[in-house]
Amino acid sequence: MARLRLRKQAGASVALQGPARADRRTKDLIPRLQTGDIAVINHRDLDRVAADGLIEAGVVAVVNCAVSISGRYPNGGPIRVVDAGITLVDDVGAELIDLVHEGDVLRIEHGEIWRNGELLARGEILDGPGIESAMEVARLAIGSELERFAANTLEYIQKEARLLFEPLELPPLRTHFAGRHALVVVRGHDYRSDLAALRSYIREYQPVLIGVDGGADALLEYGEKPDIIIGDFDSVSEKGLACGAELVHHVHPDGRAPGRENLLDWGVEYHEFVAEGTSEDVAMLLAYESKAQLIVAVGTHATMVEFLDKGRPGMASTFLTRLRLGPMLVDAKGVSRLYEGRVRRLDIVLLVGAALVAMIAVGIVAEPIHVFIRGLWVTLKDVFSG
Repeated sequence: MARLRLRKQAGASVALQGPARADRRTKDLIPRLQTGDIAVINHRDLDRVAADGLIEAGVVAVVNCAVSISGRYPNGGPIRVVDAGITLVDDVGAELIDLVHEGDVLRIEHGEIWRNGELLARGEILDGPGIESAMEVARLAIGSELERFAANTLEYIQKEARLLFEPLELPPLRTHFAGRHALVVVRGHDYRSDLAALRSYIREYQPVLIGVDGGADALLEYGEKPDIIIGDFDSVSEKGLACGAELVHHVHPDGRAPGRENLLDWGVEYHEFVAEGTSEDVAMLLAYESKAQLIVAVGTHATMVEFLDKGRPGMASTFLTRLRLGPMLVDAKGVSRLYEGRVRRLDIVLLVGAALVAMIAVGIVAEPIHVFIRGLWVTLKDVFSG
């Protein structure tokens, strides 16, 4: 697809500078970023989750060696970065990743990247109107991407569907699922707002809390300790590893086990769970096969754009996993909307208690009631003294 041309950002002539941090994987870079840094990434079709991570890190600029919008589909990352007031320099060339060292002070002016008077690269500074225009073009072209998605999904079904529907051998976990809800947390779209909306639900139902890699830290951030952490452990913090959760390493049926070396280096105890699919798929399958009553998903991929953001061709395993789980899987947003109007027993008890306290207070201070009580007391004295 032809590269989309984007208009330069108004006011881009103002130079800015800061220490650079670079990585080919945006997910690995974000934890190292500090406020005021310039993030150098190589992220074709910058997705929304990565953009939110860059924004939260407080960077002053993002320099993308790849194209932030290829036009394959309307990805939501670039507009979020620009709307946050962060300069986004696009398509500067893959060579810059190798030229920049951690902590190098870079200067950005007119889309040019300078270091100590040396011009390293040149790109385009994207602006809001230009990005919106490119998004419109991408929306018109998404039909071709959907065709590729469908073709890849059918191919995957022909090759791998049997694996996803075969019985799975469960790891020997201490955590019991039978008769309980399971809450699967992925650090994806809207996970913060979803977790905030589910506080009452978590307090009342006490679901099994499953953090998918960085989802464990998302739970800890909201004061909840995960029962299980599952994935390839490429984005779990030391705090997450030490929180006391059971660790489950996702291993593929063909023997691939990304992240195993990390677990061995850390010297932690863990179980292995062999299943096909992404880590979030496998977390849901673990809850399903362990006889959970209901599976609630936070931050997982649900829409076509989210699938494409993930960058995996077709995301067919996710599609098949949803077919297998059927009505047992619900999105956190649906649960929060259904749950927000529910009256809990504790609320009723508190309401009755408050009413009793109010009646007692009125009785203590009201003069007519005092007169009545004194009269009753005098009458009772006369009766018993006579």
